[in-house]
Amino acid sequence: QVQLVESGGGLVQSGGSLRLSCAASGSFVTIYDMGWYRQAPGKQRELVAGISSSSTTNYSDAVKGRFTISRDNAKNTVYLQMISLKPEDTAVYYCNADIGRFSGLKLVKRDYWGQGTQVTVSS
Repeated sequence: QVQLVESGGGLVQSGGSLRLSCAASGSFVTIYDMGWYRQAPGKQRELVAGISSSSTTNYSDAVKGRFTISRDNAKNTVYLQMISLKPEDTAVYYCNADIGRFSGLKLVKRDYWGQGTQVTVSS
C-alpha cells in the first residue's frame, strides 16, 4: 500500500504565506513525477505545480512567481511554498505522485492522490 499525506494548510490573510508538505509512505520502489493540484468550490481540479524526478518544475500561470515546488527524495516528500497569497488561491490542495511498485517481477507505475488539505485566504 502507498499513502500520500499532506499537511500545512490553513487560514491566512491575503498577502500571507503557507508551506504545504506531502510525504509518501508504504511499499514502493521509486517516485517519478510529483505535483500539487487544487480544487475550488464549483470548479474543476487544476494543476498548480509539478516537479519531475530530476527536479524540473512547471507552474500554472496563476501561481508562477508566487509558488515554489520542491522535493526531498531522501524523505519521499514534496513541498509547495506559497507566498503573496490571494483570495482566489482558496481551494483544497491535493498532492499527486506517480509511484513505481513491483507487481510480481514487473515494475508498474501508478498514480496516487493525497486526501487534500484546505487553504483559505481571507481578503
